[in-house]
Amino acid sequence: MHWPNPSVLDPIMALLRERAADAVEEMDASDCDPVRLENTYTQFSLVNRLVSGWRRLYRTELLPQLSSATPTTLLDIGCGGGDIPVLLAEWAARDGKQLLVTGIDPDERAYRFAAERPATAGVTFRQAFSAELVSEGLTFDVVISNHVLHHVPAAELQQFLMESASLSRGTVIHNDLRRSVAAYAIFSVAALPLRHSFIRQDGLTSIRRSYTPSELDARTPPAWTAERRFPFRTVLHHRKPELPGALNP
Repeated sequence: MHWPNPSVLDPIMALLRERAADAVEEMDASDCDPVRLENTYTQFSLVNRLVSGWRRLYRTELLPQLSSATPTTLLDIGCGGGDIPVLLAEWAARDGKQLLVTGIDPDERAYRFAAERPATAGVTFRQAFSAELVSEGLTFDVVISNHVLHHVPAAELQQFLMESASLSRGTVIHNDLRRSVAAYAIFSVAALPLRHSFIRQDGLTSIRRSYTPSELDARTPPAWTAERRFPFRTVLHHRKPELPGALNP
């Protein structure tokens, strides 16, 4: 296998040296192509299965907290097209565990796509910001997000983390991309077959916008821990000292 000449990677290294906090993804535009947007939500299911790392997170982080006798509640903040809530509910059902998943997204287009999915037992969707659920006094056993952190403006990151922690009675898991030259180069090629959607261009923009673990550690309170995960992931954890009402499987 022949690796690219280092000089070929120089422009990518320069592009990724600092987080592109002001970059904007095409699908976030209110007037973006609705057909390409629909295809993007559809293709998220495949992309997340391949690269999001949720299968491992489910086995190591979520499954030990699930019970076959009593439902565990989980909130997915910024659920997009709803594929992660569906995946988690299906895995839990196959393992004989009870899991009730609520997916929220403030974008009406994402909510509509998720709400129109074929019904999955234990999964509900709602158009809402996390702050709305906080104001309603709602709490969940576990709170998660997928590919949301890099969307949160730096000035609002602390507030977002406070909201997600207050919504959880136990664990918070924010799973996101990790900015790197390898991630950018590999995704640039691997996403070429995903046509007629925003997946490739917005995915590359997302990588540019994403945090490294050290950047998150510098911006988050001590109760939060950022970890490197394979492949090209950063997982930001918050665990309370005890899990009130925690159940044994």
